[in-house]
Amino acid sequence: MSSLLSIFATAILPIITLAGVGMALGRARDIDIGPLNTVTVYVLVPALIFHSIATASFSGATLARIGVATAAYLGGMLVVAEVVGRVLGLDEPILSALVLVSAFPNSGNYGVPLSEFAFGVDGRSTAVVYLTVQTVLVYTIGIYIAQRSGGSHGLSGMKRALEIPLVYAVAAALLVRWLGVAPPADGTAMATLELVGNASIPLMLLILGIQLTDTDYGAALPQVGVASLLKMAVAPAVAVGVALAVGFDNPTVARTFVLESATPAAITPLLLVVEFGGESAGDGLSVAEYVSTTVLVTTLLSVPVLTLLIAALESGLLV
Repeated sequence: MSSLLSIFATAILPIITLAGVGMALGRARDIDIGPLNTVTVYVLVPALIFHSIATASFSGATLARIGVATAAYLGGMLVVAEVVGRVLGLDEPILSALVLVSAFPNSGNYGVPLSEFAFGVDGRSTAVVYLTVQTVLVYTIGIYIAQRSGGSHGLSGMKRALEIPLVYAVAAALLVRWLGVAPPADGTAMATLELVGNASIPLMLLILGIQLTDTDYGAALPQVGVASLLKMAVAPAVAVGVALAVGFDNPTVARTFVLESATPAAITPLLLVVEFGGESAGDGLSVAEYVSTTVLVTTLLSVPVLTLLIAALESGLLV
């Protein structure tokens, strides 16, 4: 019990505290999170990614394994959720919404800070690679899934993957590592990048809290049980299987990979389904309500689930 309380206090409590501050701020003030997201995505997170990868202690082969494992996990969950949705006889756009919220975790706003709190510097480096691979897949495969239910802008939407600075930050960091020209870790340039990147951690959690204040979950609450089960129970199991199959040399990397995959549903599927798919999920329920409620429910469930998962990972029971 003391171990669980320690894990909760060191890894989970900082997450819910800062997200709670964001929720309180969102209720007290009418905050437009658009500019906050822009600063985070275009400045803070790229700095975090470049610094984390350029100074990461693990090898290029390990970075490649993280990328392969992330793609394999997301592909596996997309298939599992698609099969479950079709067996249940779900129609579009609810089928696409189920697939997206079940497969794509909140590996950014929630996952990166959590991974650092739980597993330190190696955890953060693993998380940012995971986030980058997921972001590319969200704006390619994710848009394809979202637009199949009605939209016609899928191909143009996929071009967003080429506009995401996270991808270029990874490419630049890998290039300087390969050429051996990365600035000294204790030099001014890297210290500045670290300072800028570290600012993304609390800001992402505040944004998450503000986003959760906009959730209208009343009508959708009885409808999100399957999606929540897939995201918080099936997804971690799939991630463990992928981690064992890939065979990570670094146990911290393997554990962070599983933890990232087990984080709550991401908010991005909401944006994709609303923009590229249909708007009604049937029975008077909107896609926005369905996805937002899944995000809220899985975020609440993540507190006990991830506390237990971190304990199991630290004990070496899973990977």
